[in-house]
Amino acid sequence: MKISLITPAYNSARTIRDTLDSVGGQTYADREHIVIDGGSSDGTVAILEEYAARSEYSGKLSFISEPDKGLYDAMNKGIRRAQGQIIGIINSDDFYKDNTVLAQVAAAFAADPEADAVYGDLEFVDAADKNKVVRCWRAGAYDENKLKSGWAIPHPTLFLRRSVYERFGVFRSDLELAGDYELLLRLLKVGRIKVHYLPATLARMRSGGRSGQNLTQRIKGWRELRLAWKLNNLPRPPFFLTRRILGKLGQYRKND
Repeated sequence: MKISLITPAYNSARTIRDTLDSVGGQTYADREHIVIDGGSSDGTVAILEEYAARSEYSGKLSFISEPDKGLYDAMNKGIRRAQGQIIGIINSDDFYKDNTVLAQVAAAFAADPEADAVYGDLEFVDAADKNKVVRCWRAGAYDENKLKSGWAIPHPTLFLRRSVYERFGVFRSDLELAGDYELLLRLLKVGRIKVHYLPATLARMRSGGRSGQNLTQRIKGWRELRLAWKLNNLPRPPFFLTRRILGKLGQYRKND
């Protein structure tokens, strides 16, 4: 069972080595890593060339570098190139918790052949110290009622069968910040896919992503979240955004 990992990147020289090392160090051998670079000018491409030339990455890492129409367009490019039966997306400032993650995911799919998706938990780490956990996202088992409170699957932990994209489509590239959430609604509420929760931390994400950079971005992200329900012809739950924001507060923790 080949697993394809897609990494969209743009001027990611500061963080992408962690991503490449994380994927390259996985114990699960039947994998490919596709990096879709948006035409970086900061040395990202040189790093990709360096890794692609290493013998241990031969046949497992490939990349293209060209202008794109944004994050979700880049993801879609990677999905179209993917050869694996299972597809996951790991951003250029994210990395897997340890080197057994893909093996755990493959085992979960093998144990539940009817599962369309496998997902797990996510940890947010300090932007300057990747070993300092500042927020823990324990997703828990899927319950459709959770969607009313803004619940979502942590996207870097989501692995989908290729057939899911073939049946229900890829990311909407006309959304800038909530394309992953719109896809989840489409799959869970409209497509009714079967998901399998893996109760383990699968990935780590650096805090300070695009949707939370400033108030303007937050407001735009909230608008797109509301729009995601409309695009799928779904009635938006009352107090949806308030419940979503309150639900995140419990994810923060104090570090020793």
